[in-house]
Amino acid sequence: MAHKFANAVVPLIIAVDGRSGAGKTTLAVELAALLREHHTVSLFHLEDIYPGWDGLADGMERYVRTVLTPLASGRPARWTAWDWTANDDGGTRLTQPADIVVVEGVGAACEAARELLDVVVWIDADDTLRRTSALARDGDTYTPFWQRWSEQEERWLAADRPAPHADLLVQGHRGNSVPDQLRRALAGLPQCESLMSMERAARRGLTLQVETVGGCPDAAGVFSALYGGSEAAAWLDSSAAQDPQGRSRFSILADDGGRFGQVARHTSGVTMVSSGPVTARIAGPFFRWLDGVWGRRAVRPPEDYPGPFALGWLGYLGYELKRETGGSAPVHAHSSSSVPDASLLFAGRAVVLDHREQRTYLLTLSDGSRDADADAWLERARAVVLFGGTAPALDNPVSAPRPLGAPRFTSRDTREPYLEKIRAAKAEITDGNSYEVCLTTALTAREEAPLDPFGTYLALRDANPAPFAHYFSFPEFAVASTSPERFLRLDSAGGMRAEPIKGTRRRSKDPAEDAALQEDLRTSTKDRAENIMIVDLLRNDLSHLAVPGTVTVTRLCDIETYATVHQMVSTIDARLRPGSSRAEAVAAAFPAGSMTGAPKISTMAILDRLEERPRGIYAGAAGYFSLDGAADLAVVIRTLLMEDDDGGTRLTLGVGGAITADSDPAEEWDEVRTKAFGVLSALGSSFPD
Repeated sequence: MAHKFANAVVPLIIAVDGRSGAGKTTLAVELAALLREHHTVSLFHLEDIYPGWDGLADGMERYVRTVLTPLASGRPARWTAWDWTANDDGGTRLTQPADIVVVEGVGAACEAARELLDVVVWIDADDTLRRTSALARDGDTYTPFWQRWSEQEERWLAADRPAPHADLLVQGHRGNSVPDQLRRALAGLPQCESLMSMERAARRGLTLQVETVGGCPDAAGVFSALYGGSEAAAWLDSSAAQDPQGRSRFSILADDGGRFGQVARHTSGVTMVSSGPVTARIAGPFFRWLDGVWGRRAVRPPEDYPGPFALGWLGYLGYELKRETGGSAPVHAHSSSSVPDASLLFAGRAVVLDHREQRTYLLTLSDGSRDADADAWLERARAVVLFGGTAPALDNPVSAPRPLGAPRFTSRDTREPYLEKIRAAKAEITDGNSYEVCLTTALTAREEAPLDPFGTYLALRDANPAPFAHYFSFPEFAVASTSPERFLRLDSAGGMRAEPIKGTRRRSKDPAEDAALQEDLRTSTKDRAENIMIVDLLRNDLSHLAVPGTVTVTRLCDIETYATVHQMVSTIDARLRPGSSRAEAVAAAFPAGSMTGAPKISTMAILDRLEERPRGIYAGAAGYFSLDGAADLAVVIRTLLMEDDDGGTRLTLGVGGAITADSDPAEEWDEVRTKAFGVLSALGSSFPD
């Protein structure tokens, strides 16, 4: 930023840029009108200063020198207007500084201007639409010069490339709601936090409305009917109805629809948050962004609503976010996945199924104004629930699943190379660099035809129900998980719980053999040692932000049985220190110790060297961040990633196991096969020997 003069009114300067006809002028005028509700606003149009039809480059220079530079210092700008009728310089104009200055026009965010700007908005639109819009606005005066001006724009854009520097990206000509969406996106930018506190307060001044409907319909039918046509949708699916720990009472179904819906994607230090046609680009760590949008009690659920989710963010945090919590950024560029490090959708409306009480709760978010879209959604959702999840022709239901076709998987590591990595991990333990190394690999397959991701998930949940199963659908990829493991739960009062799994046996169809396998796991010295190491690690992770003395192990090395495996599970409880950041509490425990080993930091470095590839979403966390400050996250295991791939579908399944000093490499390889079995068998696939 430029030097600011003492006692000057230092404005927040917003540049609205884009090609001619993209809708800059209309959007800037309407945005300025909305901002004037709480601020003084000055508006400057670059078309008033361009020196003629060949004057784009000179106009940008005049704009930066005579308009932007003084305004950025808090001084009035005196500039010479262009007389388009006389085709010559006209009179002198004055633009006063204000709380917010909006500058609009082609070149508003040129390279020379960017160091003086606080926010860059880039508007894009279809070429034909832009031409039609521009000529309709300016009529015959512009028509002879369209090509001439367009060529100047293209030369400038090729050299300057302003769009990648934009803080906000907007699809132009997308309806009357865009200015308000843009205002809300501005309020979410860190650089606008102080000045736009009133807008941020309005964004937090929301209420949760809950409608109760009798009955608990088929969740798959509800998801299909309500969210089959959604851009992004989530189903946190408590499909293991017999879970003895009571973790399967509620299922949560939601999408990014409605006026509050958003999708956030974080990759390599940048979070992209989209709301309809408006996308904000926010540079900085993911957990810092998460702390800004979640962690305070923004809403209070009604007392008669027992559900754990009060609307908010749902999605996954990929393992590579470890770069923010003590791990290193990936040093290998071999991954072909384009899936973000984290993807979350914001649900301003949701369906919560209470399996125990056989009730359904319809949740909507309100700012007190009339919301016709929310009313229409409630009517549709009510009909779906009353019809048992089978109401026809509602919101483009998902089509019937096609046969999966038993994808043929290949392993990133075949048996002998993986055994060698196990030996290398044991050598690291012998040298004192780790106590336990949670080594992983991945299985991949490619289907030539597009796979039905929802149908695939239904097959997985039928074969292997689990208390933390989940399904996420995002543009260009989907996540289908039958995870049995909780990473971390934070309740709204500050209670924290982790439930790590270490120790696995495949189940047998023979009851006697199955009981023997369960007993073998229960009495295994090696598996107990693995589990206790991770318990100690998680006790340490939770203690960073816990009230002293509240970290307790309430369950140690218990055996839980699922459809395809027996697992050894422990429970660690703690209480968050009052005033502590909830996002920081998640970060302190991330990634799950059961997927790294101990000690965590040094072992993650060992894993980077041995595995040689990024894990992606695998070994991360998935679940929700609720507006009442609660969160419940599963470890991303037993999880299939399905990506669109040149007309086909690419499938990825992460698998692995914990290596200790007394691990037998051959047995560890068998454990990898065991953990893959639940997903592969549901697909009709075999382990790739």
